[in-house]
Amino acid sequence: MHLPEDPETPLQINIVPMIDVVFAVLAFFIISSLLLTRNQGLPVVLPGAETAETQTQRQVVVTVNASGEIFVGERAVADEQLLEAIQTLGTLSDGGLVVIRADQSVNYGRVVAVMDQLRTLPGVQLAIATEGGQP
Repeated sequence: MHLPEDPETPLQINIVPMIDVVFAVLAFFIISSLLLTRNQGLPVVLPGAETAETQTQRQVVVTVNASGEIFVGERAVADEQLLEAIQTLGTLSDGGLVVIRADQSVNYGRVVAVMDQLRTLPGVQLAIATEGGQP
């Protein structure tokens, strides 16, 4: 019987590929969970409505926060820049939906003034965001 003089190298478990796979799976779940959550934009307390419906078409969100400031998306705009900011987005070229997210504590006249400005856009449809299922 012949015994080798060189001992066999001990078996090793290489965990680097396993770490790569774990990080790839983790990245997939993080990115997919971000896409599943609906980003509502700025924090406002919306009024409730039992007849609320979900809109699925392309839309531009205009937010009026509790202090009356106007935001297009998440960018603050002045009153005179509202129409210009919406037109630069380019999503309302053939008429589209503008969703107004106004805090429930905002003065009614302020919301109507914003709606009046938005109605000057050609072919625009207006919607007011509410919390569904609340009286």
